[in-house]
Amino acid sequence: MTTHLNVEHSHSTLSLSESLLVSQLFTLRDYLRWVSSEFYLAGLHYGHGTDSAWDEAVALCLGALHLPWNIDPSVLEARLLPVERQRIIALARERVTTRRPLPYLLGESFFAGHPFSVDERVLIPRSPIVELIEDGFAAWFPEEPPASVLDLCTGSGCIGIATALYLPTCEVALADISQDALAVARQNITRHDVGDRVRAVESDVFSGLEGRRFDLIVSNPPYVDARDLATMPAEFRHEPSLALGAGSDGLDIVRRILREAREHLTDEGWLIVEVGNSDRHVEAAFPDVPFLWLEFERGGQGVFALSAAELDAHVASFQ
Repeated sequence: MTTHLNVEHSHSTLSLSESLLVSQLFTLRDYLRWVSSEFYLAGLHYGHGTDSAWDEAVALCLGALHLPWNIDPSVLEARLLPVERQRIIALARERVTTRRPLPYLLGESFFAGHPFSVDERVLIPRSPIVELIEDGFAAWFPEEPPASVLDLCTGSGCIGIATALYLPTCEVALADISQDALAVARQNITRHDVGDRVRAVESDVFSGLEGRRFDLIVSNPPYVDARDLATMPAEFRHEPSLALGAGSDGLDIVRRILREAREHLTDEGWLIVEVGNSDRHVEAAFPDVPFLWLEFERGGQGVFALSAAELDAHVASFQ
C-alpha cells in the first residue's frame, strides 16, 4: 500500500519521519517548495543574506547540494539522491528548531560575490559597504586606489579580503580584539590566497597598530544599542555578542574610533564606519561634525565617511 502525505495545509510536516518525506519528495523543485512552506509556517526571521522564506529555501537547497546561484533552471527537475534529500531535511529542521542562521548551518556566506567561511565566532557578512568595495572606493580615490587599507573590527575578514580581491595592488590589515574571529579571518585569507597582501593582527581598536598609517580605514564595529540588543530576533542571538553590542547608545567603540583614527590615517586618508540604526545616536553625540552619510543602491543605512582633514578640524568634539 502506498503511503501519502496527508497533512492539513496550515500544519507543519517537519514532525513526519525522514523516511516518509524522502519517499514522497524527489526533485529539487519538490524540496524548494517543501522547505519554503515550512519556513513560511515557522515565521523565521531573515536578515543574514536573504529576505523571504523562498529565498532562504533556495539558499538552503543550493547550499546543501553545493550548487551555484546561477545554476541552469532545468536542474529543478533533477531527482536527488536519498542522502541529498536527507541533508536538506536535516538542515531545514535545524533551521526551524534552533533558529540558527543559515550561513552558520552551511559554514559559508557570500560577500561581494565571494564565499567566506563563517561560524559562531564571527558575524555573518551583510554590510552595505560591499557596494563601496565593488566600486573600488572610487568616490574617495578617483585617480588611484588606496595603497594601504585597514579593516577594523574585521570579524571574518570579509571587508578587508574582498577589498584586496577588488584592488589587487593594495596592502590590507585585518584587526580584531577576538582571537576566535582572527582564526576565522586567517582561514579566509588562506581560502582566497591573499596572504601576500593581507595580514591579520590582534588589536583592541587601534592598540595593536601603533605607528601604522593607512590611506583608508573601513570599520563595521559593534554598534547595537542596549535596547535593540535586548529585542533582537532569535537568529541574531547566535552571533557573538562581542561583535554586536556597544553600550547603552551603541557608540562605545565608535567613540574610540573617532578619537584615535587620525593617528592612523595618512594626511589624505579617509575613515568609513558603519553604525546602522545607531546613526541617530552619532548625530546626537556629535552635532557639529559634518558626517557624510552614504546612500546605497541595494539598501542599507548608517555608514558615514570622514576625511583626515575633517577629523583634524573636529578633534575637540571627539575628546
